[in-house]
Amino acid sequence: MAEMSIVSILVASILTLNVVFARFLGICPYLGVSKNISTAFGMSSAVLFVMTLCTAITYPVHHLVLVPLKMEYLRTISFILVIAALVQLVEIVMKKTTRGLYNALGIFLPLITTNCAILGIAILNITEGLGYLQALVFTAGSAIGFGVALCIFAGIREQLAVRRIPKVLEGAPIGLITAGILALAFMGFAGL
Repeated sequence: MAEMSIVSILVASILTLNVVFARFLGICPYLGVSKNISTAFGMSSAVLFVMTLCTAITYPVHHLVLVPLKMEYLRTISFILVIAALVQLVEIVMKKTTRGLYNALGIFLPLITTNCAILGIAILNITEGLGYLQALVFTAGSAIGFGVALCIFAGIREQLAVRRIPKVLEGAPIGLITAGILALAFMGFAGL
């Protein structure tokens, strides 16, 4: 991926390497916060902010602190600390500015700290050998891809809530079937 252009990295991270459908990261918030579009959009915005800022901070921490000191083994714990601090910042800002969204996200907002998509993308940036700009573009694209997946799924779930569904498929079963069909649809982008 390191030899791809910036535009190719952006398109791939949104569609073909979608963090939810191709890498299977961030499934918990994907299934938990996708009951309506406004909540899904709010979560997507929070993830975009945290994920992009996380890369902006963790990439230099890794390359300028951990590698020179030969402490790469501390990568995961240092990345988690950065993510936790950023999530606290987002939580404080949301609580002050958008109280309704803060309440709607509920427990899922602090759980961004443990969202494997954020940590996974930060680690992928290092393991894939991306440069700083490429890593930022890949991260932003991955967050946008997460948001696209989440908002599409939320829109479908809103429609399913007002439709007649067989009793045996109500709730989680229809949600998982829908998620599977969406994943198959995104596999269609693999040829790009």
